[in-house]
Parts: sequence; structure tokens; C-alpha cells
Amino acid sequence: MDTLGLYISVPFCRSKCTYCNFASGVFPASYFERYVERLEEDLRGIRMQTGVWLAHLPETIDSIYLGGGTPSLLPAPLLKRLFGSIRHEFVVETGAEITIECAPGQLEQDVLDAMVECGVNRISFGVQSFIDQEAKHTGRLHTRAIALRDVERVRRSGISHINLDLIAGLPGQTQISWRESLDVLRSARPEHASIYMLEVDDDSRLGREIGSGGLKYYAPQVPTDDAIAEMYTEAVDFLTASGLPQYEISNFATPGAESRHNLKYWHRKPYLGLGLDAHSMLRDDEGCGLRFATTDELEPFLESPGWPQPQRLMHEEELEEAWFLGLRLNRGTNLAALREEFGANEVSRFDPVIAELISAGLVERIGQTIVLTAQGRLLSNEVFVRFLGEPMHAPVHA
Repeated sequence: MDTLGLYISVPFCRSKCTYCNFASGVFPASYFERYVERLEEDLRGIRMQTGVWLAHLPETIDSIYLGGGTPSLLPAPLLKRLFGSIRHEFVVETGAEITIECAPGQLEQDVLDAMVECGVNRISFGVQSFIDQEAKHTGRLHTRAIALRDVERVRRSGISHINLDLIAGLPGQTQISWRESLDVLRSARPEHASIYMLEVDDDSRLGREIGSGGLKYYAPQVPTDDAIAEMYTEAVDFLTASGLPQYEISNFATPGAESRHNLKYWHRKPYLGLGLDAHSMLRDDEGCGLRFATTDELEPFLESPGWPQPQRLMHEEELEEAWFLGLRLNRGTNLAALREEFGANEVSRFDPVIAELISAGLVERIGQTIVLTAQGRLLSNEVFVRFLGEPMHAPVHA
């Protein structure tokens, strides 16, 4: 029997990072209670709605993830109220992984206490850089000292797992400053780390400055793509040597501390997303995937309760997802498992694509498994697009 992963989007921020184009922003605190009320309404109504869709909604949750935004900005009473509503509508498995994203310096003691009371056992800190000037340039409000203090506060509270995010490619970042951030991360002894290469969205404030040749937000100081790739490669080697081996393109963990919630995405297991711009994947009684997502605009979300019509995934779409989601993981995509689920003939349609990617040095075959190479992880988007739509025979350039 499948269990469910529950994702809840909390879009409130104290400041907006210059590179960010997520559905999040700075809103008055008066929105907080209205937002939680809407989440509670959706929690109460989702089982009836999935019944209309003939979708299977597992009753038992084994992972909960509050992302954003900055979920730790919710006041303690609202946080406890939200978790009470979750437990009223679902059975939360004993030992479930329960994660909340936090911004360093924005975690009040009563909120931390409420997290412990609600069963939170994993905190993800969006540090991005341990170099004070780099953090400041992107709109972050913390310093290194504040971030390290909060890590220790969380440990003293009894929350047993900590993730730290870093971004390679921030304005003004150098190879030397990047190594310093990595050193500080190692000294903080997290069980999990996420390393992202900066991708500047054209609609972000930083993206608009880069596109127009402007000077705001330190746009001219964004490192080159080659420099960012070098930083990422160094992080992979450094963290592996530090006891945090890579298990997914952007994620590293001590053995056994991999993110159980995120693994649901990559293993194509059912998950329900609530809140602004939240995505879900459930299955119907025949096992077909159903995907749906909420609006990314706050006022319409608050004023117009309801669910969008789900997209029923075709067999071919499921196979494409199985390819590129599996390839995100270091363990790769298992050919035997694909053949069992989709049929040998369907899987063999991708043989020319695999051959070209192997020739380009972007993937390799190890027994019955196809995995990304180190170069393939740097160019993963180029690899993944090769599995979308009918396989093409255009050359791949590494």
C-alpha cells in the first residue's frame, strides 16, 4: 500500500532574493491566518475531490515538507493549528520525515518550540553562502555567525537532521570564497547538503539586470558558466570526501539521511501539494498518473477555493518521466525495471538516444543501469530534453 508525501507551500518571505522567481514574496502578516484557513479548507476537501477524479489518495503520510517562501515565519499558534489539521485528515506515520524550510535569523524560539511539539525532525536552512557580503548582495538577511548559531539552536532543540543549502555562482563569488563556504558547511556537520548552480530566471530582478546590461544587484559580478561548473564539481568532490556523498544531482547526505520526501518525486511515488503554486501527482485506480497544480497568484488562490482539472499522464509521458527522473539520481535508471513496467519494445525506442549520449560522454551504462557521468550532471538539462517527446536523432554536443 502506497503512502503519501505531503508538500505545503508557504509563500511568505521577509525579503525577496534577487535571483528568485518562485511564487513567493513579502506580504503583510495579516495574510497568514487567511492562508492557513485556505490550507485547512483544502485539507478537508481533497479526499472528496480525488474521489470525483477516481484518484487514489493514500490515508497514511510518511513525509511532510513545508517549503516556500519561509514557512518558519508562520506564528507558532498557526503552525500548530496547521499540523493539527493535517493529523485530523490523515494518519501521519510514526517516524515520518517532517521537514520545514527556514531562513537563518528568522526562526523565533516559540516557533522552534512549536516545531518540536508538532513532530518536526528535519530543518532545511537556505544559507546560500557563508560569506556575509555574498549573502547580502542577493538580499539574504543573515550573516555566517547567525546561520551557525541557528544550526546549533536547532540541534539543542532535539531536531535530529539538518540540511544546508549553498548556491554556486552568486554575484561576487570566487573560487576562494566558494571553498570557504564549503569549509564552513563541513564544520557545521549537517546530515544533508544541497548544492545548486545559479540559474538566473529572466523574470527575476537579477535576471532583468543581466538581460538589460544593468548594474543593479551586482549583475556584472555573476561568475561565468565555466566558473560555476568548476565550483559545482569541486563541491561534489569536497562533500564526498567529507562524508556527504552525492545521491542526486543537487543533493548530498550521510548514508541513511537522504531526503525521503524528495525521493518520492524522483521515484514517481504519490505526493499531494497544497498551497500556492503547489504540484501533485496521484494515481487512479488503474495506476495512471494524475498531475495537477494550483495557481501561482496569491489573491486568486485565497479568493477562489477549488481544484484545477488534473492532467492524466499518457503511457509515453510516464516512460519519459521514468527516464529523466531516474537519471537525476546517482543510482541511475534501471533498464530491467523500465522493461517490466513499460515493455521492452517501448524502452528500446530510446536506444538511439542512449547511444548518442554515451558517445557524447554524458551517460554511461553500468550493467542494466544508465547513469549520468560527471559531465552529464553539469549538462543534465540537455540530457533530459532528449527523453521528452518522440526520440529524435539530432546530434548531442557535450
